[in-house]
Amino acid sequence: MFLPNATNGFILSNGSPQYLPSFEHNKAIVQAAEAQGLDFALSMMKHKGPGGTSDFWGSCLESFSLMSGLAAVTERIELIPSVTLLATHPAVAARMIATLDDISGGRAALNLVTGWNKPEYESLGLWPGDEYFDRRYELAAEYVQVLRRLWTEDDVHHAGEFFQLAGATIKPKPRRAVPLVCAGQSPKGQDFTAAVGDYNFVMAAPDDLRGIVDGLQTYATGHGRSGVGTYALYCMIAEETDAEADRLCQSIIDTADLDAIAHLTGAAAIDTNTGGTSTQLLKSLERPAVEGNMTFLSFPVIKGSYESVARQLDELVERTGIDGILLTWPDFVDGVTKFGERVMPLLTTAASQTRLASQA
Repeated sequence: MFLPNATNGFILSNGSPQYLPSFEHNKAIVQAAEAQGLDFALSMMKHKGPGGTSDFWGSCLESFSLMSGLAAVTERIELIPSVTLLATHPAVAARMIATLDDISGGRAALNLVTGWNKPEYESLGLWPGDEYFDRRYELAAEYVQVLRRLWTEDDVHHAGEFFQLAGATIKPKPRRAVPLVCAGQSPKGQDFTAAVGDYNFVMAAPDDLRGIVDGLQTYATGHGRSGVGTYALYCMIAEETDAEADRLCQSIIDTADLDAIAHLTGAAAIDTNTGGTSTQLLKSLERPAVEGNMTFLSFPVIKGSYESVARQLDELVERTGIDGILLTWPDFVDGVTKFGERVMPLLTTAASQTRLASQA
């Protein structure tokens, strides 16, 4: 699951559940997810939201601190904080992950956020110039090189274009090779993920997913790698009947926060690295109301009765070959509980049982 550690999670609407992020709320969510057998929880990191009448992402809990707290109150679920590369030196991120790895007993992974949202980083005085749009994966590649050296070597000396270290050491070391998560959707992003990542999270309509899955494997083969997984982002609205799910979905769309949507898509339009997340946000404005509408942050929506949602998941996996799904809900505790108790037992295909029975 994709934790809602920023205001109102992933729905830009005044009609979805409204909440400020808190540790207690996220603890309840991740403990419910662990109880239902989900494999991992991922938290975002936002330094500035687009605002709007819902104050979307106006508040955000710091990702590493949150995941460390959650590590202390969980036992099995994997925990994935997000690091914004422009705001966090790799030596700092390396030590924070080593600490989370210790607290969690080896359940830490890391989501790498290269950062395309210029207004967000300008607010911190950290935007390096618009050439960064096209060079951010070059910085990210060096960032990963530094991380991995710090996790495995002592007295690291590094003289690169973006980072310089003179005898840096991180102890204690993580107890395992830390899995790296990316959200590479553009050709550059997919190639980067294929070269260094373990999982790639993407926002795409079902018709586009098969091409992304196959494309990522082609990139991975070019780097002499295999097993890089594609995970699709989805918002789930599962209720007793299709009609009830339709009504809830439509009420969220009817009360969309248009001001926040305008600000977010305005920032996305600046990005010159086409084909990535920012492009997906803009494309979603052209789609029908549920399939990728910006109200749901361009996440495609799986909605309907429990039986209908299970059938759609079965079909999605068989049709696209994805390795898993990163799920969100309008109401997270209720949503993950219904998913675990009412939807997961209905998954019937072998592929779904393998990939989705304990993955979200």
